[in-house]
Amino acid sequence: MMSAGFQSSPAAARSRVAPFLSLSLAVGAASMLACAPATTTSGMGSMSGSSSSMSTTPPSPDPRVGLRAGLMDAGEASWNMRVLSKTPPSEKFVGITNSDLAFTGNYAIQGNYNGYQVWDISNPTRPTLRTAYVCPASQSDVSVYRNLLFVSGEGLTGRLDCGTQGVTAPVSRERLRGLRIFDISDIANPRNVGNVQTCRGSHTHTLLVDPKDADNVYVYISGSSNVRSAEELPGCVSATPDKDPNSALFRIEVIKVPLAHPEQAAIVSSPRIFNDLTAPARHGEAPEDIAASRQRLDAAKAHGEFTGVFFGAERVLPSGMIRPLLDSIVRARGGSGAAAATAEDSATLRRALPAMLAGMFPPDDSHHGPTQCHDITVYPAIGLAGGACEGYGMLLDIRDPAHPTRISAVADSNFSYWHSATFNNDGTKVLFSDEWGGGGQPKCRATDRKEWGADAIFTIVNGQMQFQSYYKLPAAQTQYENCVAHNGSLVPIPGRDVMIQSWYQGGVSLFDWTDARNPKEIAFFDRGPVDSTRMGSGGTWSVYWYNGVLVSSEIARGLDIFELTPSAFISQNELDAAKSVHFDYLNAQGQPKLTWPPTFALARAYVDQLERSRGLSSSRLASVRDALANAERASGGARQGALALLATQLSAEAGSSSDGGKVTMLAGAVRQLAGI
Repeated sequence: MMSAGFQSSPAAARSRVAPFLSLSLAVGAASMLACAPATTTSGMGSMSGSSSSMSTTPPSPDPRVGLRAGLMDAGEASWNMRVLSKTPPSEKFVGITNSDLAFTGNYAIQGNYNGYQVWDISNPTRPTLRTAYVCPASQSDVSVYRNLLFVSGEGLTGRLDCGTQGVTAPVSRERLRGLRIFDISDIANPRNVGNVQTCRGSHTHTLLVDPKDADNVYVYISGSSNVRSAEELPGCVSATPDKDPNSALFRIEVIKVPLAHPEQAAIVSSPRIFNDLTAPARHGEAPEDIAASRQRLDAAKAHGEFTGVFFGAERVLPSGMIRPLLDSIVRARGGSGAAAATAEDSATLRRALPAMLAGMFPPDDSHHGPTQCHDITVYPAIGLAGGACEGYGMLLDIRDPAHPTRISAVADSNFSYWHSATFNNDGTKVLFSDEWGGGGQPKCRATDRKEWGADAIFTIVNGQMQFQSYYKLPAAQTQYENCVAHNGSLVPIPGRDVMIQSWYQGGVSLFDWTDARNPKEIAFFDRGPVDSTRMGSGGTWSVYWYNGVLVSSEIARGLDIFELTPSAFISQNELDAAKSVHFDYLNAQGQPKLTWPPTFALARAYVDQLERSRGLSSSRLASVRDALANAERASGGARQGALALLATQLSAEAGSSSDGGKVTMLAGAVRQLAGI
């Protein structure tokens, strides 16, 4: 859920000037062209029982380095995964930023700044468009539950009626900044059945399904824009809480949605989870970025572009901000819009800008902590949420879903902007991503520090987070590829913590973080830059495992679907066990508890893992594999008896194994099979 737009809060904008860069660039009609054949480095073979024939060494040189640039014809590289399909955007979404994903049944719902598209992915090699619903908003973050679809809106131009003409008035009752609710019972014909307005809009939102409440769902709103006028939405207060206790700052909103009457959805609480936090220490920009900013500023001035001073530095102002301001000036004198602006109109705007910027970004000497979260991941099965909140990562108690409370918070001077969170399946670890530069800057260059724009991995001990390590994409990217840690999810490999993650134009990376101190990349896919001469808009916004495949929302190029292939790191048995996990729906920020049905693939997956860890001798592993094969061929009482005996033997061996925990998992899987 990448940051974009000029309406960020002061604290957010300090660390995210980059949203002014590439996300408003039009991609053009070329994105409708068919994709060129991929340049691919294949996986490392198929594991049938022994991994001895497979290499654990990543390809060298790394094939991601030096890939051919291009919009729809860029060079591609993959390792231990393959592309199943690459689907360009539909007509009305070409050139508009694709955002996040949600899933229900056979459908992938892809947010877009122009609305959302619904893809039928029942055949992942050939997705088909089911719905292209035009309803402009930034950034159209999406979640789904049963027959309801939820869509975020934060920008100033989103309309309640989903019109494409935007909203130009500074105060308007036609503006939508908050949450849209659609009934998708007929998914080809969604109906807007409710809207909830919020004071700062909804940059992202998180859908919480409370296992104790079958009648309602809860939506946590993370709004990072400026506070709207009380004339537009009564009750909105931009003053800080010390000046007005009703402040819209330093809080999130909790919306309660009655499933039978979504039109009655309303804000039920505004928890101030940021109280008492102070501003964390921050690192500065890299020297090459400082020099590039100076060069960009000089060039902009030479070409007559608009600049302004805020947060203590002069910056180039985006055309998306300047155009409507010029338009207002021209229309005020009876002209026909920004295209008709004269030199005097431009001079008028330049004179007015300092005061405007001072009002939008007032100086802040309070040294307070964050005023909002960027994103929250809830894990209802363990009663916890991970809040990625500007300068802090937080643990929240969500057992009372309407009243989340902060139980722990961590800061890190290497982190610029805490973006999103992912728990491991047993809830003993949490990973936070750092969206340094707001997702629009190149932070994976060979000169960039590995601790910047990376993931930070923590263990959770007695409700407190303890730092363990960083993980960052290991392949250097060019200066024209926006690259930073972004959205991903767990892949249901049993007995391990494996995650797939987007890195914008750095592609997707699969890594194992079972050992929290030593995360390791085990598969990847990447394209060359959109443009080899300048920063272009593109890259993967999010990638999630859903019912056996990896589905990625590509900002400019559309929808990508991948499949993992067997390798020295993941066996075919592990992949088969992962594919046995089925979701009826998935919102990655509403993290589900992964459970595996009893299958022979699950038992064999644990055997393969014991081979890697040398938890059992090779002869014992061979005999266990033979016993499983014989039991699978048997039936009835003979199968049950053979499996029960094997489970008993394995339980007895766990204490003497160097990987006793995994032997115990294997024994449990075999015992479950015996009970079928």
